[in-house]
Amino acid sequence: MRKFILGTDWWSDCDDAVAVRILSRAAKEKRIELLGIVINACMDLSVCSLDSFLKSEGISNLPIGLDASAVGFYGRISYQHALAKIGLSDMTNQDAEDPVRLYRRLLASSDTKVEIAEIGFLQAVSALLLSTPDDISPLSGIELVREKVERFWVMAGKWDTDGGREHNFCLNEVTRRAAKFFCELCPVRVTFLGFEVGVDVITGSTLKDGDLLRNILSDHGSKNGRSSWDPMLVLAAITHDMEKAGYREIFGRASVDEEDGANHFKKENGGPHSYLVKIHENSFYQNTIDSLII
Repeated sequence: MRKFILGTDWWSDCDDAVAVRILSRAAKEKRIELLGIVINACMDLSVCSLDSFLKSEGISNLPIGLDASAVGFYGRISYQHALAKIGLSDMTNQDAEDPVRLYRRLLASSDTKVEIAEIGFLQAVSALLLSTPDDISPLSGIELVREKVERFWVMAGKWDTDGGREHNFCLNEVTRRAAKFFCELCPVRVTFLGFEVGVDVITGSTLKDGDLLRNILSDHGSKNGRSSWDPMLVLAAITHDMEKAGYREIFGRASVDEEDGANHFKKENGGPHSYLVKIHENSFYQNTIDSLII
């Protein structure tokens, strides 16, 4: 069974919650094993709200890591307070593990390679790459990732134009620097799904009244659906067969400008990086995601 760790900003947008539902259902159906989740943008109720949603999806006792230093991000917090109030979790941010230690622990203890899906910011995985040997593993971060990670799946960038700029790379100095380091240092294959892929695929409008995910979208102001960047990324990762998932992969080497977060891509057969291009109409992806989350 393929193993996954998810990284999410769980912050101002609601497509993270759609992605978490897709992953949770895949885990419950034994199609994947979800080892843990790292939150890479911190608010007061980060851990409680995520744990509440996971428990509402039938996922209990999942390890959660939190970058408690990631507090300088703008954006309206819209649904986390309501999630925390439903009474399913008594966890606090103090109960979460340090994100690098959680990554290192989950990777070091796995007997098979793990895939990491990242739908938020990259500072936690960049810190993992820069980590040094410790009581968990004698390997450096780069060595541990090389040995234990099969592939990264990353929702970030804007790849339909050279010098594209996208939120997860560009938000602030921390995210820009982390994106640069990640592209330069990651020793395993990375597949990016960019802004242009998900912006026009609107999902979630058919969720029924009483569905907690519908409440999340409504609290966000997206009761008629939301762009599908994050769910498209995790669904591509779970499906694994890019043609079946509805994508063409463009291979090469990605880079990010630390000054402005602009992304660049040099095409190269067999390159370590790739980005996804849709091969179907938007309705194909919309219908697929909606059928999974209802």
